[in-house]
Amino acid sequence: MKELSLNLENLEEAFPSTFTPEQLAKAKTIFLKKLAEDAHRFYQGKIQTVPKAPVPGFNWFNVWYTPGVSKVSTDIRDNNDVSFDMTNRGNLVAVVSDSTRVLGDGDCTPAGGLGVMEGKAFLMKYLGGVDAVALCVDSKGKDGKNDPEKIIEFVKMVQPSFGAVNLEDISQPNCYRVLDVLREECDIPVWHDDAQGTACVTLAGVINALKLAGKKIQDVRFVLNGAGASNTTIARLLITDGADPAKMVLFDTKGSLHINREDIKCDPRFYRKWELCLSTNPGKIATIEEAMKNADVLISLSTPGPDVIKRPWIRSMAEKSIVFCCANPVPEIYPYAAKEEGAYIVATGRGDFPNQVNNSIGFPGILKGALMVRARKITDTMAIAAAHSLADYAEKRGIHVNDIVPNMEEASVFPQEAADVAMQAIKDGVARIHLTWEEAFQKATKDIEHARGLTKLLTEKGFIPPPPAEMIKTALDWAIKMVQ
Repeated sequence: MKELSLNLENLEEAFPSTFTPEQLAKAKTIFLKKLAEDAHRFYQGKIQTVPKAPVPGFNWFNVWYTPGVSKVSTDIRDNNDVSFDMTNRGNLVAVVSDSTRVLGDGDCTPAGGLGVMEGKAFLMKYLGGVDAVALCVDSKGKDGKNDPEKIIEFVKMVQPSFGAVNLEDISQPNCYRVLDVLREECDIPVWHDDAQGTACVTLAGVINALKLAGKKIQDVRFVLNGAGASNTTIARLLITDGADPAKMVLFDTKGSLHINREDIKCDPRFYRKWELCLSTNPGKIATIEEAMKNADVLISLSTPGPDVIKRPWIRSMAEKSIVFCCANPVPEIYPYAAKEEGAYIVATGRGDFPNQVNNSIGFPGILKGALMVRARKITDTMAIAAAHSLADYAEKRGIHVNDIVPNMEEASVFPQEAADVAMQAIKDGVARIHLTWEEAFQKATKDIEHARGLTKLLTEKGFIPPPPAEMIKTALDWAIKMVQ
């Protein structure tokens, strides 16, 4: 065992060498949860509001507030688009959730989602140079049931204050209606990161995994375990980007999706799932055991594991099989187990395993790109452009079976992604203003460097204190105790 460094980079070495791979994976999960609990209490959250304008003297208060600011109000009144120039609206995102499906923990009550939503805001700022506000709302109606119309109404009411909206952790089927209505009826981009974000980054991983495996997307057989917002959107983007729906099988909690699923057909709330019933699994394969035989790619976003995906299923897959098991916080099968059963490439949603397929490399750049050209919406083709941008970036710097997509430490990926998304928004006709690729790239680079520099300066000056070493040690000791 080595003493755990403050930056946590030697996390695996800090645990006893006698731990089995399963014990190590379990210990890391316990450690990260315990440290998160203590660190959030220590810092009292992750986000604060900091002025972006100076106060050279007393009379500047009269410029930033009354009476001078009256002119700003009347300018915006006469042309609402001026609000993007004269306020922070043009770089501000609302992170909206009713917290009914928080990670793998289900309904956590509205306030229970604040830690996740603040996390999204933190990553948007640090990785994308985008300001964001966590807004957790109570969507329950008088009957006590969560009502998607309340979220729709809320977002419509607050949209004049923001440049974009990031929907998060809204349970299905409400998430489908909320996104589809707001995408069409709002005048700013409304993005559902659990759906479009996960789909974008997963597609990027699939693109590069198939390159390494020497397979073409139109030829491979896909099995998607889970048919919620994430996997249904992943299926849609895969098909749009060339996958053959006839070679694709999806599974929900009641079995496979196919044209005879009357329960889905008869429930109009699940229209997105019904679309896939009509286009995928023409052979009506019934069980996942059967579907996995000679499948090339498994994408699982279902129940946290381990052992949700069985070893024999992986063993039955095609040569050079690709396994994405991305449930949080524990993947449906641990990577070491999938590898032992013959998987060629394994990806999860966790950063402490190889091949983290995580939204964090997607939404900061995508939202930045949309904001820079003041897009009215984020189209599926913009999400696909982001996926190819991520895949291309990784391929140029080199990919291998344990490194198929960029990671959050590769700061230069985000301005490239933002610029590529901005260009696609212009091409799709949803941008209010036009920039060149170079202009978009330089602006994104400048804003991201500013955000990282500000965080570094606040840390160096002591305004943001370092995490106490004792807090890290306590979490490590707790994890070892719980596993031994």
